[in-house]
Amino acid sequence: MASSAGDWPGPPWARRGRPRGARWFVVIVAALFQLPGLVFAWHDSAHDPVTLAFVLLAFAASFLLLLARTHPGATVVAIAVLTGPAIAVTSGPPFAAVPLAFAVVSAVVHGARIWAWWTIAGFALAVPAADYLLRGQPGALIRPLIVALVLCLLLGLGEGMRNRRERYREVARAVAARRESAAEAERLRIARELHDVLAHSLSQISVQAGVGLHLFDSRPEKARESLEAIRSTSSQALEEVRGVLGFLRGSDGYAARSPEPDLARIPVLVETYRKAGLQVSYEPELHSTPSAAAQLALYRIVQESLTNVGRHAQATKVTIRLAESEGSFVLTIQDDGRGLPEGVSAADASAGGATGKGMLGMRERAELLGGTFEVRTPEGGGVTVEARIPAAPRSGGTW
Repeated sequence: MASSAGDWPGPPWARRGRPRGARWFVVIVAALFQLPGLVFAWHDSAHDPVTLAFVLLAFAASFLLLLARTHPGATVVAIAVLTGPAIAVTSGPPFAAVPLAFAVVSAVVHGARIWAWWTIAGFALAVPAADYLLRGQPGALIRPLIVALVLCLLLGLGEGMRNRRERYREVARAVAARRESAAEAERLRIARELHDVLAHSLSQISVQAGVGLHLFDSRPEKARESLEAIRSTSSQALEEVRGVLGFLRGSDGYAARSPEPDLARIPVLVETYRKAGLQVSYEPELHSTPSAAAQLALYRIVQESLTNVGRHAQATKVTIRLAESEGSFVLTIQDDGRGLPEGVSAADASAGGATGKGMLGMRERAELLGGTFEVRTPEGGGVTVEARIPAAPRSGGTW
């Protein structure tokens, strides 16, 4: 379901494409309700032309409802002024109050609550007072006050509609935020995959190319092995990149051709670094099989660690140990290189914020599965990387 917050359906009165038709609907309803009173006033116009004039003003006020959405405050005031005289002087049902009722509800829904409340207060005071002064009939006070009471009830209806609209908007914003968060998490996942694949592969190609150039004249057979390693590494990198791009395209064909790396591919990874002259030992001591997500994370952490060793550490020996301890898979990678860059502490490296994206990516992979990531600097030199990933998947966690 690829839709944005602007496509959220919301309540019927908030959907796009409907406001214009809804405005004309209320205008027609308000006018139709006043037609009987207008006919009677026209019939008696010879005896009471003032009443006819007031009824015509109230009838015309129905068309001001077209402005209720864009100018709700001014509209409710104008309609109250135009309909007030007709409500006061006509007998029978106060149909002249229908456009005012629509205007009050619309004003509250569209945020002009103060305008609506003050308009009703002014109506309840001014209309009875004016009618009493003009006609001198105390009973005339009751009719406008009843209308004002009904309008107050409609204010409550408008408040309910407004609150419902706000709830829909909050839901729409929450849905949009969740989608944005999911999209951001997916972008980070893809960025980690591409970083690990490309950084490792290009680093290996660079190392093997350097070895090949160095031995090209003196030991051509070794140079040939370096070229074969470059071809193998580049082919593998291309397949993994195709897998990531195939996922982006939604193409199952590429994903099937390039399955996600697992622990079985660590020995192959280790062998490529051995051919480059690095002494790498791998000691797997597992008693159970990790989940596919855990295997991918462990493989990528090994891959990124070896890439860092090959590019920065100037190490000659690397020890990789994978064991189980207290319900977690514990991966330890130790090298005898020159250690962390100057000015970078082990705590900074563990946080992943001071040594580039590689350390950050390893920490994120471990934490996404409910694990931990730590970098230490042993007394004998070098760097030790330790990742702990729970054997039981974190509840609700996804990779």
